[in-house]
Amino acid sequence: MKHPIHHPLTVGKYLISPLTKALENGWFACSVSIRSGSGRATTDRVLRLTRLFRDPAAGADYARSEGLQWIGAPCPAAC
Repeated sequence: MKHPIHHPLTVGKYLISPLTKALENGWFACSVSIRSGSGRATTDRVLRLTRLFRDPAAGADYARSEGLQWIGAPCPAAC
């Protein structure tokens, strides 16, 4: 089950979207989508992260910060 409650963040030309998924053991896995461009020139990279979390919000925060680090942007105060 994926939890789409995590809001995407636009930074310059990038859209950072954290995702979490509940695992059978009660933990949550996370990943982050990094999208840029538009139309047929859209590029979407999805990074699957290896850390597991007990709370989906903590996983989403981690995924968001990893996405920001990947594009070389500082983490904003709301991160």
